[in-house]
Amino acid sequence: MAGRRDGAGASGAATARRSPPTERVVQVLDHLVARPGRRFGLSELARELDLSKPTCLGILTALTDAGYLIRDPIDKTYGLGPALIVAGRAAQRGFASGPVAHRHLTALSAEFGVMCTASAVVGDRIAILDVVGGTGSGAAARVGEVYPFAPPVGLMYVLWDTDDRIDRWLGREPTLPVSVDRVRLKAVIDECRRTGYLVESLTPGGRRPYALMAGVVSHDLAPEMREMLAELVSSPGERVVLPGTLGPDGTHRVNLIAAPVFDPDGHQSLVLALHLEREVDRAEIERCGRALVAAADAITADLGGRHAS
Repeated sequence: MAGRRDGAGASGAATARRSPPTERVVQVLDHLVARPGRRFGLSELARELDLSKPTCLGILTALTDAGYLIRDPIDKTYGLGPALIVAGRAAQRGFASGPVAHRHLTALSAEFGVMCTASAVVGDRIAILDVVGGTGSGAAARVGEVYPFAPPVGLMYVLWDTDDRIDRWLGREPTLPVSVDRVRLKAVIDECRRTGYLVESLTPGGRRPYALMAGVVSHDLAPEMREMLAELVSSPGERVVLPGTLGPDGTHRVNLIAAPVFDPDGHQSLVLALHLEREVDRAEIERCGRALVAAADAITADLGGRHAS
């Protein structure tokens, strides 16, 4: 009897420790995490999760205020938010890709004396997952920043993948109304696949329009803002430095060089970047590019990945 009482007491204590309100919050997050590419309205979520609308609205509002969810102001739907990127980044340290990528980024940052980043497409956003070097308000990227994964932003996340994935990216609703120069884009794809890395040129002023898009979706921007940014933002691939675009002395201002990490299925899983932010010549570009590709290849191998065929 004593044993049964102890067992019953333990069970009762466990039951008493449960928190139904907390479980409902977890239920909402689990539902959205399991469907990363979708957004849900209040009525739809409440119905699918068997919650009352007032309860569901309270949970959604609290999670949105904390940044764990985002709310589209036009269609009033909810999706995963940037605070989950930061939380996932912290959790990532305990898994293979986090420490492996961080180790190589640290070595690259020390070798070239610049900030290095790892980023990826998470759901329908581009997320900065790791940053080594470069701190303070002037840093070019910060862990947890998210950007729309739609033209004109995101080419480097499909550039070394299949042509089908490039076409699917180009087919996404544009963040800004910009045209696509297909001839230029093909030249960029061919060159970057030949070298294994991408060289991007943006002045600090040229980066500001992209910084304004951090953490937003296109519908979040007022029509006037979208039109203004569209005039400032270039077509996909236009800001990529090709050999023929180097200056007379062989130099060019480069803000970053990027290279891909591949998963076991041969698809891009991460993009590593060296943020040079200075004038460099052809030899320096090639030296940085080779080192970056070597690091990306090492991470691919360590994680059991393979290059796309």
